Amino acid sequence: MLMTAIVIISLYLLVRLYVSVMQIGYINQTKRKDAVLMLPGEFLKAGNYSVAKEKLSMVSALIEYLLFFVWIGGGIAWLESTVLVQDEALKTVIMVLGFVIISSLVSLPLDWYSKFVMDEKFGFNRSSMGLFIKDTLITALISIVLGGLVIWGIHAIISNFALWWLWSFLFIFGVIILINMFFPTVRALFFDKLSPLDDEELNSKIAALMDKTGFVSSGVFISDASKRDARLNAYFGGLGKTKRVVLFDTLLQKLTHQELLAVLGHELGHFAHGDLYKNIGLVGGMLFVMFALFGNLPEALFLELGLSSSPAVVMILFLLFMPVLSFIMMPIMGIVSRHNEYEADKTGSELGGRLFLAEALKKLVTENKSYPLSHPIYIFFYYTHPPVLERLRALGFDENIDTKNGLEGSWQTTDQ
Repeated sequence: MLMTAIVIISLYLLVRLYVSVMQIGYINQTKRKDAVLMLPGEFLKAGNYSVAKEKLSMVSALIEYLLFFVWIGGGIAWLESTVLVQDEALKTVIMVLGFVIISSLVSLPLDWYSKFVMDEKFGFNRSSMGLFIKDTLITALISIVLGGLVIWGIHAIISNFALWWLWSFLFIFGVIILINMFFPTVRALFFDKLSPLDDEELNSKIAALMDKTGFVSSGVFISDASKRDARLNAYFGGLGKTKRVVLFDTLLQKLTHQELLAVLGHELGHFAHGDLYKNIGLVGGMLFVMFALFGNLPEALFLELGLSSSPAVVMILFLLFMPVLSFIMMPIMGIVSRHNEYEADKTGSELGGRLFLAEALKKLVTENKSYPLSHPIYIFFYYTHPPVLERLRALGFDENIDTKNGLEGSWQTTDQ
């Protein structure tokens, strides 16, 4: 059984590396050809950034693979023998948190490199070392407090129910729903400063847009995200009465009102189609499969590892294999998500204007240095959004861009 687990984790690594190699090769072949949607210099820079990210992802995958063998080769047993606590629930919390903290510390240098070397080189990073340390410590503290409570809850379920995996799934699914409800509030409390949108004209346009889809929110807010990052973004956060619209200040700086309304129209399309609930349902299905698998692990696996089948060990094994199961299920979620994005684009074009949405997509690609071309196998495994060129074609446009003028290039409408 242990050998089967090792074969699965090894195949997972090989597939990940293969997909990354194919993506890097594809980008290196295309980045020096005719530019698409960007000026030639920006196109090349976006290609280089995508290659750099993919190489870092490969390093991360290799570290994850090696760490897997460290944990199953004695790391979990070491944790179990080191945590000398009589209370079983407390021991479980300390062991699982210890596993999470050690794994996070191993990946911390890559996080630092990503932000202060790679993102700095490509003009994204605006964070200071002090802010990075502060964010890391706050994230760790929240994870320890909330994670400890969740671990304690799962320990109690495993200890008291025969079908513990089913009740644990329902418990975690409920936690995910609560996170979706309160994420904007928590983020505003500890990370981003949110202030109400003070542009009355834009506020009234957004309110009129939301009325068309029946979206009721607790307000439109501006996030000071530019203190950390130069990327453009916006999100609709929360569930029920906690819903709010959050716009990154970088987005307001780069998009016109019409383009911004088209982007918000796209997000409202997700609301109108119930995509948030569909996504929660998909995540629920994925979690159900994971818990069903780990709720029925053979005792032989624990014997081969030289470990007890205690709640702590079961949870650590779950966390070790979760990336593999997520990777296997990602293509299914990607297919559904890409379909939802096309439908949301239709709504965005109806609410905000087809041309304005197309122009906004072009600006988002350029400003975020999102290389517009990808290998098909990479799209299959990783893309939650359709490639931008496909989205533009679905909106009825054929790109015919004068690369010398970049975003001033012409657009040709196709018959639909």
